[in-house]
Amino acid sequence: MALTAIQAKKLDKPGMHGDGGGLYLRITKSGSRSWMLRITVDGRRRDLGLGRFPEVSLADARKRATAHRLTVADGGDPLAEKRKAKMPTFEEAARIVFEANTARWRNGKHTRTWIQSLERHAFPVIGSMKLDRIGREDVLRVLTPIWTERPETARRVRQRIRTILRWAQAHGYVEHNAAGEGIDGALAPMPKIINGHLRALPYQEVPEAVEAIRGGRASIAAKLCIEWAILTAARSGEARGARWSEIDEDNRLWTIPGDRMKAHQEHRVPLSDAALAVLEKAKGIADGSDLVFPSPLKRGNALSDNTLMKALRSAGLAEKTTLHGFRSSFRDWAAENTGAAWAAMELSLAHSVGNSVERAYARSDLIDQRRDLMQKWATYAEGC
Repeated sequence: MALTAIQAKKLDKPGMHGDGGGLYLRITKSGSRSWMLRITVDGRRRDLGLGRFPEVSLADARKRATAHRLTVADGGDPLAEKRKAKMPTFEEAARIVFEANTARWRNGKHTRTWIQSLERHAFPVIGSMKLDRIGREDVLRVLTPIWTERPETARRVRQRIRTILRWAQAHGYVEHNAAGEGIDGALAPMPKIINGHLRALPYQEVPEAVEAIRGGRASIAAKLCIEWAILTAARSGEARGARWSEIDEDNRLWTIPGDRMKAHQEHRVPLSDAALAVLEKAKGIADGSDLVFPSPLKRGNALSDNTLMKALRSAGLAEKTTLHGFRSSFRDWAAENTGAAWAAMELSLAHSVGNSVERAYARSDLIDQRRDLMQKWATYAEGC
């Protein structure tokens, strides 16, 4: 039985009060009242909110209900139409995805660069576009300018755009992911990645690479930092963030605190003669901060990943290896040219060794064995 305007005003019993045709006045236990339309689309029930009462009158609720029924009769989905009306822009969606993931990302650098890469490369091109308006050609407009010039950055930007559009798919904003495999044919092949790992030099080419880095056009800080990373088999972030307070020159040790390590565990690195020589040169670029390799452009700031990549490019190495790739070069050299224990080689790379039970009993980090290994590596890498 249909409601009257007077009945709608007087009703106060919690529950669903029908007006016919799937239109209901819903009253909650707290006393709030709103209109709801119950319809069926493609065999599935849909409940649509039509607004609060009395702001939306009975007559207005009936008009809205009729409009939605006509949409269904024409093969449409009122919820999808309603969702389109609230369609976020790419930048709005990106910031929602970023905020949702920030809490689980432990790596502060990754967290910062995730959004910064989009701010620099994607937002100026597609940031203001509604998600359902973004096509493959728009994604290509973001990626093409950096695809061959800055391949690592381009990979990350594409992956992040794909993640945002995957979120959009999950929420029903888009049907297809415009950053997916469909654009592969329009992009030039990337520099080769072997077995899923970043490209790396054969270890036989490392001595020549060290010479090329020294002769490159990069800043002294960048060249010394790269050489330090090679000699210590450290990750880029560990090398760039090296601090004088972590260095014990008397005992020839670099102790990296857990909060700067990927595994969040303190890592000791034995220093070779060549590594100590790098430190001696680095004293000449000190800027008063604790950083061993401070940025020459921003006092008190660490060098950026991009700065080191440019340094490799100036040495003619960017197409052959990443800085991380020198860790693979070290590992291959150690396996093929030394009698070092497997555990010593893995610990030199700050990798976990053995299962949890084995690690509980193996308290030693094999520092003496690793000291000999790193000295031999430095002698080889320096071309001696």
